[in-house]
Amino acid sequence: MALVTTWYLEQTDPADLKPAKPPRPDAGLALVSPVMPELNRFFYTAVGGDWYWIDRLVWSYADWLAWLDRPELETWVVHAGGVPAGYFELEAQPEGNVEISYFGLLPAFVGRGWGGYALTAAAQRAWQRGARRVWVHTCSLDHPAALANYLARGFRVYHQESQEKPLPPAPPGPWPGARSARD
Repeated sequence: MALVTTWYLEQTDPADLKPAKPPRPDAGLALVSPVMPELNRFFYTAVGGDWYWIDRLVWSYADWLAWLDRPELETWVVHAGGVPAGYFELEAQPEGNVEISYFGLLPAFVGRGWGGYALTAAAQRAWQRGARRVWVHTCSLDHPAALANYLARGFRVYHQESQEKPLPPAPPGPWPGARSARD
């Protein structure tokens, strides 16, 4: 068991966003259309393998498709001159809420200015979808810079909770048998 702290953060006005600049001139975004469960699962494991992203590992192809193939959900790829750098999922919810439901970078792009750019893009896209509120959560199992990035982009903590969670002895890595980037 591990004590895990979760922070819930929000922006309630587009003016809350403190944008970060692209880390290089060829930084870009692409909406994933049509939905591609294989791509989302790739990002989920490649981004989250070092950070205990384990909830969706048991999902079947049909589970992924059911999650993704809804008008409320968008997946965006962040890229460096066409090379994938990371991704985010946006989910439109009742009452004008848009959740950044998943967000992260591939390990080769961490610590190089891509996180601020990608989070800026995620918040901008959420506001463009007509959000009245953009929210996200992160936890003590995520990358150590995650919370600081959210705060630097103008998100405010509105709730915090801690609870014991059962965890495997180490993060699973990007695929079975792979070593964690932190090993």
